[in-house]
Amino acid sequence: MNEHDTVVLTRPLPDHGLQAGDVGAIVHVYASQESFEVEFTRGGGETVAVLTLKPDDVRRRDQREILHARRIPAQPVGVLDVAGLLRVR
Repeated sequence: MNEHDTVVLTRPLPDHGLQAGDVGAIVHVYASQESFEVEFTRGGGETVAVLTLKPDDVRRRDQREILHARRIPAQPVGVLDVAGLLRVR
């Protein structure tokens, strides 16, 4: 996977208000390709979370899929590191 690819979350991340199936964009690929920084945004472009995720946490979006919109509660923007520790920015 590459920077700017649209990806789909494969598991829920309830601490961030994210569900499996939510769509994000890869904003950074680490050199080892063992993890990615993925940004999840609201429809208006506001960042919900930027998370460090492993390849099993996301998958490529299939061109035959339809996207789904849902409301999420307001929450602080955070970064989740590979160890799973939240640091609020």
